[in-house]
Amino acid sequence: MKRTVIKIDEEKCGQWPVQLALVNPESSFCRGADLLVTADCVPFAFGNFHKRVLRNKIVLVFCPKLDDRVDDYIEKLAKIIQINNIQSLTILRMEVPCCGGMTRAVKEAVRKSGKTMVIKEYVISLNGKIV
Repeated sequence: MKRTVIKIDEEKCGQWPVQLALVNPESSFCRGADLLVTADCVPFAFGNFHKRVLRNKIVLVFCPKLDDRVDDYIEKLAKIIQINNIQSLTILRMEVPCCGGMTRAVKEAVRKSGKTMVIKEYVISLNGKIV
């Protein structure tokens, strides 16, 4: 099977990719960004995701339970914060216990970055409401 490689022009598309595992910390879309770090499930559970929380933010997505690279994510997120003059950081996660790992990972990344910043956190209930 022939494989086609597609080169993405970041300047034209805004942001791609969204999965934290695939994001280059030096991507131009990270510079001066308002970051939204969200759990994989949130956009499916929270019906107003795009309208209420995504506008004008750069989204980074991962699952603290299913992804076995959380330590790598902490390092990558710390680098993103450290080198990109991040303007704000918001966590959006589900109310389930396993999503608490997202909060711990983001706080650890901020600590490792050496930056001081306010982290806003919103928890989404299983019925799609902000708790």
